[in-house]
Amino acid sequence: MKVVIHLLEKILNGLGNLCSLLMILMILNVFYDVVMRYLFNDVSIAMQELEWHLFAAMFMLGVGYTLKEDGHVRVDIFYEKMSERYKALINIGGSVLFALPFTLLILYFSWGYTMDAYSMGEGSADPGGLPYRWIVRSVIPVSSIFLLLSILYVTLKNIQIITVVKSAENRK
Repeated sequence: MKVVIHLLEKILNGLGNLCSLLMILMILNVFYDVVMRYLFNDVSIAMQELEWHLFAAMFMLGVGYTLKEDGHVRVDIFYEKMSERYKALINIGGSVLFALPFTLLILYFSWGYTMDAYSMGEGSADPGGLPYRWIVRSVIPVSSIFLLLSILYVTLKNIQIITVVKSAENRK
């Protein structure tokens, strides 16, 4: 189990690094777009679309990394007072009962959505826009796969916590 947790952690940390890179690229893109618009009166529809493509990818892929880092919102006023064992049980329950079913639904429905965009060769409706809309649409199923990996990571990590807490209690 430790090997699987370590492998998932490496993959998800790489995902976090990718999100950081996407953020930097988005900032550079916005900077370029603002400079071109206000200093040179030159507007690029493709660069404006690239902004929201980068934002969408960063946001969607960041969901799995945020789950791995335990950064999602919850009612911490109750959670912080609980024992490690109860925290682990809540994390497992939340991941398996809530996150897993929704992630599987999103993955199921987004796959066809992405494949339709790819088969149609869907591009931007705006003149001068980006030609391959399926690329940004493919982020939805890809991010769902990473979220599934995060759910597995959180579940295994919290099972490990419960096991360690239980064995420590048995030694007393």
